[in-house]
Amino acid sequence: MNSNLKLNRIFSLDITACISIMVGIALVLFSPSSAIGSNQGQKHVDSLDELIKMFDSSSCKECHEKIYEQWEKSHHARSLMGLNDQIFLSGYLKHGPLAVHPGQKATKKNFPCFKCHFPQIKHASDSVAAEIADAIMRGDKAKIRKLNIGCLVCHNEKAVVHGLPEAGVLYGNKEVADHSGRPVKKSPLLKNSLICGQCHGLGPNLEFETPIQCATLYGSYLHAYIPSGGTQTCQECHMKDGDHYMPPNFNNREELSERMRQALPMEVRTLAYSFQPKEGDIRPMVVVNTKITNKAGHRIPDG
Repeated sequence: MNSNLKLNRIFSLDITACISIMVGIALVLFSPSSAIGSNQGQKHVDSLDELIKMFDSSSCKECHEKIYEQWEKSHHARSLMGLNDQIFLSGYLKHGPLAVHPGQKATKKNFPCFKCHFPQIKHASDSVAAEIADAIMRGDKAKIRKLNIGCLVCHNEKAVVHGLPEAGVLYGNKEVADHSGRPVKKSPLLKNSLICGQCHGLGPNLEFETPIQCATLYGSYLHAYIPSGGTQTCQECHMKDGDHYMPPNFNNREELSERMRQALPMEVRTLAYSFQPKEGDIRPMVVVNTKITNKAGHRIPDG
């Protein structure tokens, strides 16, 4: 009996020690200061002008003029501007759970939409979020147009899934060691739909005080289009020949309508006949049968 009791005590102590070690490891691995999955080494700025300068892609135009001009016409170049050149976040900041109340300053918590519409906010403090909110409330479109999804977002921030992108490095479809300004490393993600899915298919986003569910496009692509035999990537449909315009342009109604006609062809069949409920009462009637087929790689509409 005594030996069994002694063994039980030793075993209990061993288990306790193991649990303590495991908890300690977990705290190290998942603490905010851990290098694994953290933003360690990333610069944080306290002014909007600094953040704009940090992600300024205008120098890319010197060598990639055509691509840059295509991008300037795309929605990514105005990710905080909605249809008809309106600042779509102004309503959110004035009404509802994300509103900035009188006497308060905005923080990054007021902008869960920035996770996709302006992801570089993670490099900034709450004071920058307050500057952005002020510009939005004043209707300062010139300032807001400078906040967009630029070259550095896709070719650095979003080009690496596992781990963090290297500072001062661009990512492309191939290695370019002698690239002017920054070296270019190869990332297979640039031709994979996953790079688009990082923003066009996130959710529900439960890490915010006000959880949001917005874009589910990538989900419908994975769960409907691919299982039904679809093989094309987002880039093959929206970036043919490397076109950084990435249609459709929702502000160009004629272009949008044509794209919708191609993606959602509609067949219409009609049957005309006369209905005579009683003598001398003839009523012309028609039966309209419509069929709409979705030939896109995802739900429409979606984000």
